[in-house]
Amino acid sequence: MSTESYEDALERLGELLSDKSDLGNMAVAKMKKLFCELEEHKSNKSSDAVERIQSGFIHFKTHKYLKKPSLYNALANNQNPKFLVFACSDSRVSPSHILNFQPGEAFEIRNIANMVPPFDKTQHSGTGAAMEYPITKLNVENILVIGHSRCGGIEALMSIEDDAAPNKSIFIENWVKIGTSAKNKIKKEFRGLSFKEQCTHCEKEAVNVTLGNLLSYPFVRERVEKGMLALRGAHYDFVNGTFELWELDVKTTPAFAFS
Repeated sequence: MSTESYEDALERLGELLSDKSDLGNMAVAKMKKLFCELEEHKSNKSSDAVERIQSGFIHFKTHKYLKKPSLYNALANNQNPKFLVFACSDSRVSPSHILNFQPGEAFEIRNIANMVPPFDKTQHSGTGAAMEYPITKLNVENILVIGHSRCGGIEALMSIEDDAAPNKSIFIENWVKIGTSAKNKIKKEFRGLSFKEQCTHCEKEAVNVTLGNLLSYPFVRERVEKGMLALRGAHYDFVNGTFELWELDVKTTPAFAFS
């Protein structure tokens, strides 16, 4: 198998095709070889991905599904999660992994920087629909919003200058601006800190903004006021292996800290 990278092979092919000289037999032979190398490379990458998916499912079925038939039989007929969890899409912060949620225990919504926009029927309907179902149909009793350390979405938010022209992102900048009030608060209150330290504070304050935005949804506020639904914020620090949890009205001071 060739050790040449896929990108290198593409570059060589481009150079060959851009050559204005007449392509002779040697050039044609080189092209065929390049195409073979590219196909081999793609085939191996595809095989690796398929093998990982297959082995992952086999492990799940062998060590979990077949060992808990009563759980999965029950889930085949119904789900009754107690938690609705908002978390970042970051691959390092899977709520089920961090909090050991079992199948059927938590309904999860993941997006960039674990944000929820204010209630608006004309925008972000995907988020609204993802919330409405577990709250109004499944009657979850708890909403947990988890921020996390070294969040790229929060770094993007904190990097936006008030008078700057939009960057080249198609969706990210407009989305993270949902947390603008958190950014402004942190920039004002912690202006003497480094950018990295400000981001850490904003990771938590953005969770509070989301908790506030959740109350703008009528079906959330109604249940909170009736004591049917509890809202909590959290921050997972995967650098130090700690987890902070706070109630809706506690701001950034954690009610509980786990390490």
